[in-house]
Amino acid sequence: MSILLRRWHACLLLLVAATFAVGVQAATPEHIAAELPKARVAGSGTFRYFGLEIYDATLWVGPNGYRPAAPTAEKFALDLRYARAFLGKRIASRSTDEMEKLKLGSVAQRAEWNAKMTALFPDVVEGSHITGVYLPKEGARFYRDGKLLGDILDPEFGHAFFTIWLDPKTTGGPLREALLANAAPR
Repeated sequence: MSILLRRWHACLLLLVAATFAVGVQAATPEHIAAELPKARVAGSGTFRYFGLEIYDATLWVGPNGYRPAAPTAEKFALDLRYARAFLGKRIASRSTDEMEKLKLGSVAQRAEWNAKMTALFPDVVEGSHITGVYLPKEGARFYRDGKLLGDILDPEFGHAFFTIWLDPKTTGGPLREALLANAAPR
């Protein structure tokens, strides 16, 4: 076989391998699989602030999906992979600000939620993951890089927290659309 023909075959083999690699979905992270049996990615996108990448977000749902008309009906997980370092207290305060913009909870509730998030949320660096799991009628559970951080057991908090990303009035409209792209039940 000539050298040219061998090179052509090698290139073709690489092209075929690359095609299959692109089509394969990453495995479900262990902590998400434990929370959501049969989890699947509903959608993902990047949140930017003044052009700077802040985090990549991925919405994981179970077989019943996520229905915007019934946002508190099903368990789901939202994973954020941070593109830069942030203090945990800044993540908590920004979350509280977004809840206020969406008129979620009372002033007293937001203050309580901010205190709980500040106590729970760790500082993050580029590549850190924080995963929030919505617990219907209970609240929310949080993980950092697959390790349990803890729960905030308050149903109103759980709804308010995830509304930041999933409500039609969110300040991150394009990200919301990307997260919900394939969220319907299957």
